[in-house]
Amino acid sequence: MKPRKNTKRVPSFRKLLRTSQIKLDNKLKNKQYKQKSAAKKYRKEQKKLREAVRDAISRKPFPLEECKKKQVAKKWEEKEEEDALPLDMMDEDDLKLMEDLAQKASFLTRDISSNEPVHIKKRKHESVIEKYEKVPRRLQTEPEKELIHLLPIKDKSGIIPQAVEKPVPNVAHDEEEDTEDTEEADDFNEEPLPVLTPEEMAAQRRQKLQERKMHIAALASSILSEPDSNIKKLKELRAMLMEQDPNVAVIVRKLVMVSLMEIFKDIAPSYKIRPLTEAEKATKVKKETQKLREFEEGLVSQYKYYLENLEQTIKDWKQRKSKKSNVISLKAYKGLAEVAVKCLCELLVALPHFNFHNNIIVLIVPLMNDPSKKISELCVEAVKKLFKQDKLGYASLGVVKVISGLVRGRNYDVRPEVLKAFLHLRIKEVELQKDSEDIAPKKKFMTYKEKRKNLSRMQRKWKKAEEKLERELLEAEASESKQKKLKLHTETLNIVFVTYFRILKKAQKSPLLPAVLEGLAKFAHLINVEFFDDLLIVLHSLIASGDLSYRESLHCILSAFHILSGQGDVLNIDPMKFYTHLYKTLFSLHAGGSNEDIGIVLQCLDVMFAKRRKQVSQQRALAFLKRLSILALHVLPNSSVGILATNRVFMQTFPRMDLLLDNESQGSGVYLPELEEPEHCNAQNTALWELHLLQRHYHPTVQKFASHLIAGAPTEGSGALPLDLSQRSATELFEAYCVKGMTFNPPVASVTPRRKDTFSQMDSFVDEELNKQLQQHINETVAHKPLDFAKHLKKSSLA
Repeated sequence: MKPRKNTKRVPSFRKLLRTSQIKLDNKLKNKQYKQKSAAKKYRKEQKKLREAVRDAISRKPFPLEECKKKQVAKKWEEKEEEDALPLDMMDEDDLKLMEDLAQKASFLTRDISSNEPVHIKKRKHESVIEKYEKVPRRLQTEPEKELIHLLPIKDKSGIIPQAVEKPVPNVAHDEEEDTEDTEEADDFNEEPLPVLTPEEMAAQRRQKLQERKMHIAALASSILSEPDSNIKKLKELRAMLMEQDPNVAVIVRKLVMVSLMEIFKDIAPSYKIRPLTEAEKATKVKKETQKLREFEEGLVSQYKYYLENLEQTIKDWKQRKSKKSNVISLKAYKGLAEVAVKCLCELLVALPHFNFHNNIIVLIVPLMNDPSKKISELCVEAVKKLFKQDKLGYASLGVVKVISGLVRGRNYDVRPEVLKAFLHLRIKEVELQKDSEDIAPKKKFMTYKEKRKNLSRMQRKWKKAEEKLERELLEAEASESKQKKLKLHTETLNIVFVTYFRILKKAQKSPLLPAVLEGLAKFAHLINVEFFDDLLIVLHSLIASGDLSYRESLHCILSAFHILSGQGDVLNIDPMKFYTHLYKTLFSLHAGGSNEDIGIVLQCLDVMFAKRRKQVSQQRALAFLKRLSILALHVLPNSSVGILATNRVFMQTFPRMDLLLDNESQGSGVYLPELEEPEHCNAQNTALWELHLLQRHYHPTVQKFASHLIAGAPTEGSGALPLDLSQRSATELFEAYCVKGMTFNPPVASVTPRRKDTFSQMDSFVDEELNKQLQQHINETVAHKPLDFAKHLKKSSLA
């Protein structure tokens, strides 16, 4: 017969993946429990051996003999049951048996009243007090000597323990205060490791670190080269996140985190992997399909475990938990948590379509409000980047929902940067109720009468099939995708506005108000017309309260005019209050920290004047032109360029602005620059004398704009601006000539070498003239007072 083969099957990778984490934990706990039990048993045996040796030293032990045979034990049990007899009445056999038992050591220490046999190993019912009482008393005249236990010797008489004395150090040792654990630790002290110098320790650490790096690189390269075949190595690489060597644990864990993040970014497919149904699992498929399924299943499971590891690292740092192994200190956990947050941010941006993206959002969004500035900035930047590159809107909608819940759950006590992330949303169009029918593009098809008139029967048949196919294509491609996109954008913007309106209603003194006003200014043209009246009333009440800073009030003004310039054109509202407030706020700006806010002012002026030119009076335009010219003298060059570009738009848009270029006053009254009402300050009776000062400005672009405005802002001729300046808006010029980098823009021309030679020639000429005058003065002094001069020279030489 043929030998039977071993039919035991090796478990497949899928079966291994199905093994739950609970089973793995139970196996580990059982293994650790067995190890502890074995160690405990070994300690008990060693303790008994030490006690036996101490008894052997204190008194001379009786020779140990082997136990009698079973017949002798039976006889002894039978004799015990009988009553004790005097020695005179005993037989010779009984006396002989008693003498034999008396020679045994166990006979002296055994409890006679017990029914247990002599050779019993464990006394279960013996109490601690009885055991202590049976220990022989002796006076400790000298300190106990420490023994080194050797292997026992066995001969015919029995087992003889062997021990060697060890000299006891002269240190008082109180045994009562020492616990059992410390005694065992002292007894089992291993030989100390050789002491290494700092250089040797550093070299050993570098060697270990290099080995770990090579192992990580080998695993990562094999996974990236063939992801389908080497997906099992992801588990091996992920296991290195639990590195236990304290010398390299922190660096190795950081390297493994980053390596796994890059691997998942590379091998993750461009679609979401869904779990297989029971019917799909039961269906037989090709080998290639089965291999793809195993790869996808393994990838999702390892990705899930990796995200759980990152989450646990962040939680341990947030809760200030230290592991029992003490491999990594609490201080090092902060660096690990920062790397974990970086990895999560990268995955949030790189894999918005893949599995567990919503879980990453739930982890990242609360960290935007973290007390650690570095972690907060990382998360905010990641969310901004996600908003900018999200074209469909699914990921943006998920993030906006979580942020809205966070703001409401924290009772509006969050960082302003959390709400400022909304400004980077990629929303330019929403689904409005009145235009919902006109969103999808409609193709015009021929009517039945047109077909009957112009086409034959066969042509009508082909035309009908062609139009049916075109309708299906339109429904599948353009209209459906655009409809979904608009629906997502509308839902996202509704959540944003709900958050903004809650803050305006319940937390008007919150530090989030500037971010809310800035967001309203950006998305105001997408607000429904029904909310316009209420929103304008709220904005005006905020400005009139006087609690806002100039920056917040500028955002209020910008929001109001964005509302009125879009769908608000149909409303009959006079925003004179907002013009007055902007006119009053202009002098709050200067060349200091508020210089950056000139950009908001330029946006306000563009919306208030350029886009509403028909609703602006001449007096209002003249007043703003004069005040802006005064402001151009008090700000930095880039702001002056932007303001003068706005003045150029004023002169070209509104008629009769050249009144301010004439010295002769027009009309009655005197210009009142301190008056806060632009309509009644009599701006037509002044002149733009500030342009003559700006013509002498050190910045060449400011000089060009000032000369251009003095000439009347012509579009052609000698006074016209170059194309690179005339074709750019005021906001673009303000940003182009920014001096944030502390560099002059445009750069200053370097000094030519010829000029340097001129300066050196002038210096040498001045030196020669000074030497001549000095020599002439000395000669005159010697001629008039030779003796005094000689004495002076002698004193100076002695000194």
